[in-house]
Amino acid sequence: MSVFRNVVFVAAIAGLLAGLVLACLQAYATVPLILKAEVYEQAAGGHEHAAAPAAPVADAGTNAMSSAAPAPAAAPAEEEEGWAPADGVERFSFNVLSNVVTGIGFALILVAFSEFAGGIGNWRQGVFWGLAGFAVFTLAPGLGLPPELPAMPAADLIPRQAWWISTVVATAIGLALIAFRRSLPLTVLAIVLIVAPHVVGAPQPASYDTPIPEGLHHQFVVAVTLTNLVFWVVLGAVIGVVRGRFTGQSSSLRDSFA
Repeated sequence: MSVFRNVVFVAAIAGLLAGLVLACLQAYATVPLILKAEVYEQAAGGHEHAAAPAAPVADAGTNAMSSAAPAPAAAPAEEEEGWAPADGVERFSFNVLSNVVTGIGFALILVAFSEFAGGIGNWRQGVFWGLAGFAVFTLAPGLGLPPELPAMPAADLIPRQAWWISTVVATAIGLALIAFRRSLPLTVLAIVLIVAPHVVGAPQPASYDTPIPEGLHHQFVVAVTLTNLVFWVVLGAVIGVVRGRFTGQSSSLRDSFA
């Protein structure tokens, strides 16, 4: 039980700090772009998603984590939009809460896997683990399913989620094989695993018609990628610092797991 408590404590502190950093970055980098996209969306007559509207409140987990189920085709007009936080403090507060919860979840994953691999001993090792998390959860799936703005077309939700999950798993296994199993056959297998989801290809919408300017979407993709990069680096670094100070020695959690 003490091991579980230690892991949760480290993940909670790291997730809280990284989530707050991400929320602040989003307030200046991605939220203004989302608000601009909503203007185009309203000018075009409302939601234009082909299958599943995106709700990019928190972008730490890319599209598959920020997409909502499609609205019923026959729903009354007053029920189509549903509830949404008001612009300003309320929207920012919900964004902070979402990012903190997401950050703690990703921190738990990072701490657990790093402990089985020997543990994160300091902030420098944490940065490398954070970069690995960025590659697995943001960079790799983002190549096939880039972050979406409101009113952008998207394929059906279930195929997108299945491709996102399979890409994350394949990329994580591939990176682990390269980092911890140094042999030529396993390295070849790792490359195949990393490349395979992109060879298969992510599900794409039937039509790419959208009122969103291409330049605005490009800015959003760059902003989401950079903010997530900072999020993962901060998350890994804080895990390394908190773990070292909390445990007193870099090997205590690892020994407990062993």
